[in-house]
Amino acid sequence: MTWDITCVVDAKAELGEGTIWDPKAGVLWWIDIWSKLIHRYDPKTGKDDTWEAPEFLGCIGLRQKGGLVVTMVSGFYFFDPKSGAFEAIVDPEAHLADTRFNDGKPDRQGRFWSGSMFEAPGKPVQFIGSLYRMDKDLSVHRMIEGVGCCNGLAWSPDSKTMYFSDSHTTIVRAYDFDPVTGDIENQRTFIDLNGSGGIADGATVDADGCYWVTIPVTSKVNQYDPQGKLIQSIMLPTDLPTCCEFGGENLDILYVTTAVLKRPAEHFVGQSNPGGLFAIDVGTKGLVLPAFGG
Repeated sequence: MTWDITCVVDAKAELGEGTIWDPKAGVLWWIDIWSKLIHRYDPKTGKDDTWEAPEFLGCIGLRQKGGLVVTMVSGFYFFDPKSGAFEAIVDPEAHLADTRFNDGKPDRQGRFWSGSMFEAPGKPVQFIGSLYRMDKDLSVHRMIEGVGCCNGLAWSPDSKTMYFSDSHTTIVRAYDFDPVTGDIENQRTFIDLNGSGGIADGATVDADGCYWVTIPVTSKVNQYDPQGKLIQSIMLPTDLPTCCEFGGENLDILYVTTAVLKRPAEHFVGQSNPGGLFAIDVGTKGLVLPAFGG
């Protein structure tokens, strides 16, 4: 099948991530982790505004009270785009020098989730990261421990299943999710990418409950049915897709971030718009994630 894939922002992002659609404003928020930039793309005007953060970013979410909730190297923050100010909330890993926060987003009940990863160049990978849930009262709870790189977070449309990956493994896990309490149990393998040459990065779920996940290095965005069966792979014109989310007026456009990762120009011969933000008409609709309620 031929897909209509358009680079809407040729950002040349070092590490694009963190896609969140704002249905009220009609804009897509996303981040460039290594460039310390928060982006806001308006598909109606084509304008992409940016704000500089003081640290490497992890992820972002909308906030009911306005602005964003974000994670950076040193934990959870509120961010006010009007003033550009960051307000610290809590750093649950202040005792760990070799981790930073990474993937996350709000759940459908308005709690905010973000996980950490091991990032210490030159050192062997250590599985010392964790996935955290921040409730509306700003209390933070460690939900999963012993992680190398938190990624792939998403919830089924009925909020009964949570998906999560550790990008230092080939596994995407599924958990039973309690939408009332935010608790998880019954960990199991949902997808195993062993032998595929890729790992699971950022992900989302569509209105039919299918799981869409970026597979870095392979150029692929994969769609899986709720049982974990591969439905299709979409090939991007560059090799490192990193995160995806549905947006647009009808929630029928899949936005995908990509990454350059400080690699030399000769690596990208034959590729198009590495580090760009892409829009793909995939013929299905997504779901809006509520804003963080705290």
